[in-house]
Amino acid sequence: MLSLKRQLGISYNAAWRLKHKLMQVMKERDDSKPLSGHIQIDDVYWGGERHGGKRGRGASGKTPFVAAVQTNEEGHPIAMRMTQLNGFKTEAIFNWAERHIAAGSHVISDGLFCFRAVKKTGCSHQAIVTGGGPTCVMIETFTWVNTMIGNVKGSMRGSYHSIGRRHLPRYLAEFCYRFNRRFNLEDMIPRLGYAAVRTLPMHQRLLKMAEAWG
Repeated sequence: MLSLKRQLGISYNAAWRLKHKLMQVMKERDDSKPLSGHIQIDDVYWGGERHGGKRGRGASGKTPFVAAVQTNEEGHPIAMRMTQLNGFKTEAIFNWAERHIAAGSHVISDGLFCFRAVKKTGCSHQAIVTGGGPTCVMIETFTWVNTMIGNVKGSMRGSYHSIGRRHLPRYLAEFCYRFNRRFNLEDMIPRLGYAAVRTLPMHQRLLKMAEAWG
């Protein structure tokens, strides 16, 4: 943010508005393009562990989001989507899948019960019980979703001093947008500008509100 402020010669608040408006464009653009085909999904949490607190699922102070990676027939990653949820419940996964996963897709997840809800949206579902713990990230079936989770978390921690819970959806969308267009880098900025002028304006009052989940 400070780099953007210095390069453009504008105030911090103006730089903040500009960045969040662009990230909002990225989010709305990718939200209009559901993933399809073969998809790996996993539950993820953002936020540091509180001293003496519970770890993993259900830990206080952490923000849940679902990570999904679409792969091609050769098993290579094509696109990803990371979406903040209000919790890993059947209804939340159903609403997310109905919006972000095309009917007819084949979804693979761990054994978390709520992921079965994708079947209600016309997708097939395969659950693999991982057993939890550090070794579960070594399961080959989930290679790409685990890789993307690690990459995005590492990038966000390295790029930003802090990310508030209410704005997490936009930051996740920023990384997904760039990843999904990595094979066409020369057109990324022009296409972002095109999408920006076609996106409804959002004033700072709305930008400072919590971004919608799902």
